[in-house]
Amino acid sequence: MYHTLEYGEPFKTSQQALGSVKKRYTKTPGCLRIHEAVMTVLRKNEKVTLSAEDWKRAALELIAERGVQALAVEPLARRMGITKGSFYWHFSSRESLLEQALEQWEEHDSRNVNQALGEIDHPRDRLKSFFRRVGKEKLTHEVYSELCAAAGHPQVEPVLGRVAERRMEHLSAAFEELGMDPVAARHQGRLTYSVYLGFLQLQRQHQTPSLSSEEFEAYIEHVIRTLIPS
Repeated sequence: MYHTLEYGEPFKTSQQALGSVKKRYTKTPGCLRIHEAVMTVLRKNEKVTLSAEDWKRAALELIAERGVQALAVEPLARRMGITKGSFYWHFSSRESLLEQALEQWEEHDSRNVNQALGEIDHPRDRLKSFFRRVGKEKLTHEVYSELCAAAGHPQVEPVLGRVAERRMEHLSAAFEELGMDPVAARHQGRLTYSVYLGFLQLQRQHQTPSLSSEEFEAYIEHVIRTLIPS
């Protein structure tokens, strides 16, 4: 979405447009009202063109890169190339943004789990799909890794609990369908999930192969052979 001033000149962000306004229209005191009027219009445009979904997506991307503690309104606005004021059209505080971003991420994760482990008929294929999705849902797994690092955060902890329980329930159900008794299936589901968490931790320490490499594919095959009954 572009902002436009004089003769259709395009600006990708309101900050660029405001900078142009300041250069052109604030050289004399008599033009101050023009400057203020244009600023008002641009801020209204930000409200219209930038949705709450955009803010939540940007928040999750920042969390994936730098962790929960890095999430702050002003740096996020600069990262998005907009003014901080537009944030408050959609959220009352940084905590409100974090809560809604985590809610969106959890809903997305739930859909992914259902696709990977709930919509595939054969239980072994379901389990294989769970591991293979590590390389396909990059943002989801990077966010989860950073949430695990902030497990003690009051807004993060309950989300992690629900996500882990949901995933392990699917894994345990698949192992039970493969012939394990309920207790053994639950243990195997927890063990399988522990391998996944361990991989995320090694990934944070840059001790895993690239997700697009042959070495990663070989690792996934080894995990599948080791943990999933044939």
